[in-house]
Amino acid sequence: MTDRYAVIGNPVGHSLSPRIHAAFAGRTGQDMEYGRLEAPTNGFARAAGEFLGAGGRGLNVTLPFKLDAWRWVDSHDEAAAASGAVNTIVVDGKHNRGCNTDGIGLTRDLLDNLGWKLDGARTLLLGAGGAAQGAIGSLMRAGATLTVANRTKSRAESLAARFGIANAGLDEVDAGWDVVVNATSASVAGIGGLVDPRVVMDSRCYDMFYALDSPTPFCAWATGHGAKAVSDGLGMLIEQAAQAFFLWRDVRPETAGITALLRSDAR
Repeated sequence: MTDRYAVIGNPVGHSLSPRIHAAFAGRTGQDMEYGRLEAPTNGFARAAGEFLGAGGRGLNVTLPFKLDAWRWVDSHDEAAAASGAVNTIVVDGKHNRGCNTDGIGLTRDLLDNLGWKLDGARTLLLGAGGAAQGAIGSLMRAGATLTVANRTKSRAESLAARFGIANAGLDEVDAGWDVVVNATSASVAGIGGLVDPRVVMDSRCYDMFYALDSPTPFCAWATGHGAKAVSDGLGMLIEQAAQAFFLWRDVRPETAGITALLRSDAR
């Protein structure tokens, strides 16, 4: 019997996850299908329960349900427990385990695909929401010297206290960074400039948001203000999906060429 998986969110029609997992399944010979599951904003538990109860083998979770998923699952892996957010649900018998693959997806893209140095790198993380929380642990394990900055400084202070890292308000950040990671939703709103332009000068700048056919607003802004290199988060999306695929199927798919495939499909 073909195993069924899906990504649950609202909205979810734009999700690239079905295309990514179809490519993974084809490369690894796995008998599975992967679809989209759009749930009402107040209906995560019912939609997830019905899908898994009908034999679904796992779920990816996207906005706005990562916190709902964290509360709903039976247990958490280390990354989900630390971040307070779940983006992957693994079914083990009658037990649903919540995992977070965002952090490992980010660091694999930074280190393996882009070749950026993180060990000892002065790294600025913009934002203090779920995306930032999911990234901190992996960035720290990769050796980054981390500071979190947020528009509402009290949220940065709270997050920094949990992980024992430095913090600042967005208007307080100065120059001198090796890597700047945007974990805010500013690019979704078409906003590029979040901090003083000197912050990104001579830095490698990464936007967790992605766009298939043009630079994200943050990447375009950073390029225009002297960034040494920029990248959007498409590689992170693919790498976190590969980790979810491994958790479900115990097979690690090859990710090379998927980025080019997705960008080609969008043309």
